[in-house]
Amino acid sequence: MSWLTQRPQTSDPTNYYTVGLNRTLLFVGLGNPGKEYDLTRHNVGFYSLDEFVDKTNEMKDWVQKKDLRCLMSSGIVGENRIIAIKPTTFMNLSGEAVQAAVHFYKISLDNIVVIQDELDLDFGQIRLRLSGSAAGHNGIKSVSQHLGENYGRIRIGIGPKKPARMKSEDFVLQKFSAEEQEQLPNLSREVNAILTEYIFGSELPNDTRNFLV
Repeated sequence: MSWLTQRPQTSDPTNYYTVGLNRTLLFVGLGNPGKEYDLTRHNVGFYSLDEFVDKTNEMKDWVQKKDLRCLMSSGIVGENRIIAIKPTTFMNLSGEAVQAAVHFYKISLDNIVVIQDELDLDFGQIRLRLSGSAAGHNGIKSVSQHLGENYGRIRIGIGPKKPARMKSEDFVLQKFSAEEQEQLPNLSREVNAILTEYIFGSELPNDTRNFLV
């Protein structure tokens, strides 16, 4: 499915109050701010959302929103207003930024999708869920503490941990291996397709996908 060919172009992506807008959707990428965390496994949410914003013509460049404690991009895609954020709170306090954006833009929980890393899934797998527990992920734990659990998740596999005896907190802060980095463009294409299907559909399906080629 080519997401690039199925998105209709909008004539005025800056007009947030266009008559007929269906929904305001919030996309959240989880990660830690700072160049030192680029391409680390824990920042795959940031990476994926960066790629979505970069490759979606209707999305604006990232801007700092100090009052909402995040970097933000926004635009009109089809008939939906898209708000994309990357919290600048560091991972463990991500929920503070998400809650601030939700309250400011009055977004319902069923219009939120959070993109996260998932150590319990193998690299190459993406699992979609509408709700669920944090499963030990501190960023998700923070979001759920502020909002509850009934929001969408795109869980991107970064496992298995190697070596197995390594502490999980050390493994997730390592950069992707050279072999894994070669697959990241395939990862971003799959996440872009998932987000675009969601924008033009109605809900995030319970599904598992593989992006390895």
